Amino acid sequence: MASTPTTNRPLILKPGTSWNDAWQRSLSVAPEAFRDDRVLNLFGGAWQPDGRALPATTPVDGSPIAGAPRLDRDTAHQAVRASLDQHRAWRHVPLPERRARIAATLDALTEHRDLLALLLVWEIGKPWRLARADVDRAIDGVRWYVDGIEPMVDGRTPLDGPVSNIASWNYPMSVLVHAMLVQALAGNAVIAKTPTDGGVACLTLASALAAREGIPVTLVSGSGGELSQALVRAPEIGCVSFVGGRDTGAAVATAVADLGKRHVLEQEGLNTWGIWNFSDWEALTAVVPKLFDYGKQRCTAYPRFVVQRALFDEFLAAYLPPVRTIRVGHPLAVENPDDALPELDFGPVINAAKAKELTDHVGEAVDRGAVPLHRGRLSDARFLPGQDTSAYVQPVTLLNPPPASPLHHAEPFGPVDTIVLVDTEAELLAAMNASNGALVATLATDDRATYDRLAPQIRAFKVGHGKPRSRGDRDELFGGFGASWRGAFVGGELLVRAVTQGPAGERLPGNFPDYQLLP
Repeated sequence: MASTPTTNRPLILKPGTSWNDAWQRSLSVAPEAFRDDRVLNLFGGAWQPDGRALPATTPVDGSPIAGAPRLDRDTAHQAVRASLDQHRAWRHVPLPERRARIAATLDALTEHRDLLALLLVWEIGKPWRLARADVDRAIDGVRWYVDGIEPMVDGRTPLDGPVSNIASWNYPMSVLVHAMLVQALAGNAVIAKTPTDGGVACLTLASALAAREGIPVTLVSGSGGELSQALVRAPEIGCVSFVGGRDTGAAVATAVADLGKRHVLEQEGLNTWGIWNFSDWEALTAVVPKLFDYGKQRCTAYPRFVVQRALFDEFLAAYLPPVRTIRVGHPLAVENPDDALPELDFGPVINAAKAKELTDHVGEAVDRGAVPLHRGRLSDARFLPGQDTSAYVQPVTLLNPPPASPLHHAEPFGPVDTIVLVDTEAELLAAMNASNGALVATLATDDRATYDRLAPQIRAFKVGHGKPRSRGDRDELFGGFGASWRGAFVGGELLVRAVTQGPAGERLPGNFPDYQLLP
């Protein structure tokens, strides 16, 4: 059960959960990958002390944690060349042996599940429940592929070179490690760049456990500008898999298009939730808190509601009460040493700079005419006495963000909701398609015929009927429309197809410069 303060007793850090506790446990579990004060890079089958470790702080309370050891361009090229050597050997390893090694890696990840989750709490601010879920989704998702890989690779071969993975910081396990292990299962060596904003220790531990089982993993750190020549443009790379924002993604897309390189580029989009001729307000009230999981720092978060004007009063009556119940605070703060860790909807955003950016955008939008409907107070959050709270942002809801505001057309990637009112179906569709493509959307309407008529006109890869859509697991496909996705779609067997070669002339489902093919 969640721990809830019942007195004015100051909260304490739950014993055994400090950053130092997590660090010392990591040193004990994988001494080859950690030093007393830093993590190492992994390439050429060995842990390397190369790289300049930059200082880093946790978003949880602003205290110091391990920073990423950033490599220079020449060393990154060396790592890529070493990965190609691994790839050429690994692609000939029989599938049963690959399966056995991946399965052993999953067993090791399961054994150290709680340590991986604790590292995620400190490095990227995930509440305990969501951090454990991130680890579990990675393990369970890859097991599904281990159990069913044979028909997925039948008649297919690994790529000519390793898969290069560049991913955002928000889901190190269930997106990045999951993809790496499936790519290796399919016969490829894998390279991963640690995200700039967090997750280096968690990824280092996961990579160490994989490397022990003989998985050809390369893990490197560095700035995108410094390493892109090696991780994107190098001729040794067989495929580039990218998860991140549109600006960086556009540069990667231009590079891979020029080189004719296999690619999977998941980019941001403004996911929208439309309300039209709708009356099941109880269902909406129930789902609203879930939409704030991890402070909406998710590629499938819903930060925009497009609401029929005639229903606005009923929408607010259903929406505002649950928003006021959102639980925010220090993810490891308890009242008593034996208390369970708190059940929070989210903790900090990724860093203080992001918190300031969100606060500034909200202030500018209100100055230009947006109407604040709800603003939570940090004084209501759960914090340790005197802790740094600069990375925390309480939920905010704005009506009608002005066109000049970034909140009007872009994904905020934080706990900021915006509402746009519409009067016609044409306005509804235009507002739901404001960002030229999205990953998910939802249309809440009582009439199935209305949904069936309007949903195909919403520019999102997945459109839910009154329910949220997610990235999905196992056999659920994933992609995006418009500028939210470039390259091959993934999920289910499509993830394996994206990183293997099939018959001559094969056209993969996805968004490519010269064609778009839906699965």
